[in-house]
Amino acid sequence: MKIGIVGLPNVGKSTLFNAITKAKAEMANYPFCTIEPNIGVVTVPDARLPVVADIYQSKKIIPTTIEFVDIAGLVKGASKGEGLGNKFLGNIREVDAIAHVIRCFDDENVVHVSGKIDPIDDMETVNTELFLSDLEMLERRVERTKKLAKHDPIEKENLSTLEKLKVLLEDEQHPQKSDFSKEQWHYVKSLNLITVKPILYVANVSEDDLNQENVYVQQLIEKVGENTDQRVITISAEIEEEISELDPEEKEAFLLELGLEHSGMETVARAAYDLLGLISYLTVGPKECRAWTVKEGTKAPGAAGKIHSDMERGFIRAEVIGYEELIAAGSEQKAKELGIVRIEGKDYVMQDGDVTYFRFNV
Repeated sequence: MKIGIVGLPNVGKSTLFNAITKAKAEMANYPFCTIEPNIGVVTVPDARLPVVADIYQSKKIIPTTIEFVDIAGLVKGASKGEGLGNKFLGNIREVDAIAHVIRCFDDENVVHVSGKIDPIDDMETVNTELFLSDLEMLERRVERTKKLAKHDPIEKENLSTLEKLKVLLEDEQHPQKSDFSKEQWHYVKSLNLITVKPILYVANVSEDDLNQENVYVQQLIEKVGENTDQRVITISAEIEEEISELDPEEKEAFLLELGLEHSGMETVARAAYDLLGLISYLTVGPKECRAWTVKEGTKAPGAAGKIHSDMERGFIRAEVIGYEELIAAGSEQKAKELGIVRIEGKDYVMQDGDVTYFRFNV
């Protein structure tokens, strides 16, 4: 899973990136201090892993990961080459989802590129550039498809989809699955448009506003409304960077002192999983206990293929026990004695937390 961190200059993107990757991307109080996309792979916190590893006496724990791409600050006119322009819009096309960091704090010592704090204006400025970039690409696609549609009925249908899509983008509406038929949506997804990607709006607040209402955050929540492909979460990127430097015990004490249940990193990871419709299943043995990420609704052979293509090709069955059932039983042996280890076939839909062993033959 790859998430692109975007936003206007000086909203806290690189601070957030540093926090969640424990990296040190160059930061400065001026626009475009990040001139190459920084990439960091981070582990996804999963409290189930050490518990299962303890039951099986696994020597190693391997969590699943998210790849974050910190992309230089966009400005008005980026789609036309302003600032660092389309080079960075191109980087956004390669991600699965967008984390759009929006400044929701007042600080006269940190320059705002437009001279005022207005999260809705910031949101719309960036979104407009993304729509314009997609429209430019779509218009070229329409012209090519028009020529092909004269002799190809499939391309004629594609042209109809493109024209419908173009109307939505011109109105600055994010295309939704419900706007298209199943076949049309499959085609739309293949175009790799930025505006079709799910968006996680990350409201960056001050430490003082972490546990209280923030008028800027409320504005964002109201603006996003009930859009199923968008979420708003609140973090303090500055605090997250402090947390990232602490050992586990110090981190737990610091979070408690701040009145927080989870770090911002965990909040981002949970929200990204929810937004993208992802779940994790676990494999375990003496050598390692490992989490694997799959889309919700994935069947057992597809989940096995996540480990190795041979396992999907030669899939025989999956031996499955739910995480909660395993914990209640206390051991795999006890679970087998209680008859709660299930034998599942090719049509089994994987559930979050399934502890799974795949049988296969190639």
